[in-house]
Amino acid sequence: MRLWELFILAVGLSMDAFAVSICKGLSLGEINVKSAVKVGAWFGGFQALMPLVGFLLGVRFKDYITAIDHWIAFVLLGLIGINMIKEAISGDEESLDASLSLKKMLPLAVATSIDALAVGVTFAFLSVNILPAVSFIGITTFVLSGLGVYVGHIFGVKYKKSAEISGGVILIVLGIKILLEHILVL
Repeated sequence: MRLWELFILAVGLSMDAFAVSICKGLSLGEINVKSAVKVGAWFGGFQALMPLVGFLLGVRFKDYITAIDHWIAFVLLGLIGINMIKEAISGDEESLDASLSLKKMLPLAVATSIDALAVGVTFAFLSVNILPAVSFIGITTFVLSGLGVYVGHIFGVKYKKSAEISGGVILIVLGIKILLEHILVL
């Protein structure tokens, strides 16, 4: 996977966390660098951890699935992308809660990074150098989530829906690209 592809994937994966960070920024009365860093660390940390876990699981089954790995990547990325778009269009809003406590942030971090777990499985089939990849995804999500806190505080939820839809489209396009590259090589 090339650096630009990894960057696009990282941005696509981070859009859920970015959208929730916008909501956090909206709910916080006063924001500061510490709040933005805390939100970024939660989301960035889990966006790095989950693909690593998915990769480790995928490596165990790689030999059994190599013949259809491109289809698995296509289906997983497509489903994740469609789900992100569907959630954005549905209008279901996350509840606005200003708390940055473990009890509030842990479920949000896990929920926004479940898709990264599935992407980690596809990494095993694509022979991605996992540590730099998950670090890049984590850092990208950290930065975008921190910015999301500020965007939410300044602009409200105006960009939340667009961010989720864009993230979904990016993941679908990457899935199609992986499938087409494999089919066109054969």
